[in-house]
Amino acid sequence: MHNIAMKSRMRTRMKAVLKAVQSGNKEAANAEFKAAVPAIDKAVTKGLIQKNRAAKYKSRLNARVKAMP
Repeated sequence: MHNIAMKSRMRTRMKAVLKAVQSGNKEAANAEFKAAVPAIDKAVTKGLIQKNRAAKYKSRLNARVKAMP
């Protein structure tokens, strides 16, 4: 897969998490988060983003999922 497509897939996965959080569906948000983490990690291994930025993304997404009622 090309690097641009991989980065796009990572962003799409992250947006899916945020959309699930906004809809209030905690199960969907958890599932989307679990799908987003490998996409973010793969972007790090390919050198598209730095590991600290990936950690920031994962931390912020996880915080939003955990804060759901």
